[in-house]
Amino acid sequence: MKALEGIKVLDFTHVQSGPTCTQLLAWLGADVIKVERAGVGDATRQQLVDKPGADSLYFTMLNHNKRSLELNTKSDEGKEVLTRLVETCDVLVENFAPGALDRMGFGWENIQKINPRMIMASVKGFGPGRYEDCKVYENVAQCAGGSASTTGWRDDRPMVTGAQIGDSGTGLHLAFGILAALFQREKSGRGQRVLAAMQDGVLNLCRVKLRDQQRLAAGPLDEYSQFGEGIEFGDSVPRAGNDSGGGQPGRILKCKGWETDPNAYTYFITQAAVWKHVCDVIGKPEWKDDPDYATPKARLPRLNEIFEAIEAWTMTKTKFEVMDICNPLDIPVGPILSMKEIAEDPDLRKTGTIVEVDHPQRGKYLTVGCPVKLSDSPVEVSRSPLLGEHTVEILEGVLGYSGADLDRIVGSGAVGKVGAVAAE
Repeated sequence: MKALEGIKVLDFTHVQSGPTCTQLLAWLGADVIKVERAGVGDATRQQLVDKPGADSLYFTMLNHNKRSLELNTKSDEGKEVLTRLVETCDVLVENFAPGALDRMGFGWENIQKINPRMIMASVKGFGPGRYEDCKVYENVAQCAGGSASTTGWRDDRPMVTGAQIGDSGTGLHLAFGILAALFQREKSGRGQRVLAAMQDGVLNLCRVKLRDQQRLAAGPLDEYSQFGEGIEFGDSVPRAGNDSGGGQPGRILKCKGWETDPNAYTYFITQAAVWKHVCDVIGKPEWKDDPDYATPKARLPRLNEIFEAIEAWTMTKTKFEVMDICNPLDIPVGPILSMKEIAEDPDLRKTGTIVEVDHPQRGKYLTVGCPVKLSDSPVEVSRSPLLGEHTVEILEGVLGYSGADLDRIVGSGAVGKVGAVAAE
């Protein structure tokens, strides 16, 4: 049995934030019906195309385990089908521009009238306020949520991160909200609205920087590199390069081969509990009892010197040798893994974190699997749907159309060109 078996999700999402959310629900067993514009589909089907004639990896990697229904929601027949979907489904997820569903005639008030148990979940750029109608993309969310201002080097411009904390991060937050609303509905019998603003999601992931903003009132942030360098702090949290975000100092250091390998680096944390082991490993046993180095507080003004000494050692080892030496001593280190190394990692394949999927148009490709593992709800990743692949299947099996009624809907053109889907 799947965790969300029996839950039907009406997926009105596109691009990344919404599809991330609905894909998670699909992995957990929900029947996710992706409603796509007839004849066009999700815009990402044709974005960043690497194989002509096939859906892009951008689309396929965000829409596994879903069924596709083409629908022209502007036609009378399309509105009829959509109304039946709202009556039948448990959750509606959308990331349209503000007001789009209202203009379609399916705003929250109308949704409640059609199905009082419906949960309507939305991704927006900003929550209520002066920016709520603004269009937001990944990097805009990172900037507005505090990530960019605290990422990068102190003497350089702000920087966005390679992790999609605005889009995919908000999709994760929205999925959590939907599950909470489903649980509450079991007690109340009522649906509700769920909103995940991208700015809010990014800020939630940047909470340690909001922590540091408040700590500034009490004095300098002494675990930041600039403290040891005698550089004065301003009135907001600075960019801190690769300094650790916690109380244990850490940095990215060069490893053997860094001259030619852009990822021959390791992250090394000088955790207080294992400081003596660190001293032994790097050949500085005298630091264990030296009052200038023996305590965390004493080490803070000397972090540059300490990490230069550690790096002199790591440069003689590969990043994996550093792991092999440090892990048995409980010294926290981690290799900087390239996407190539991650894609080829056998352990990640074994756990289902990296999955190989077969697609009728593009053949085999790699994708991420479900990041959460449930012991009683195993996840099987199935390929993304072709455009409109399940239209008739949904009309018949979910909405109950048959005979002349089915012919009427199909003949109207409201559900695209039924039968045009390529056979596997």
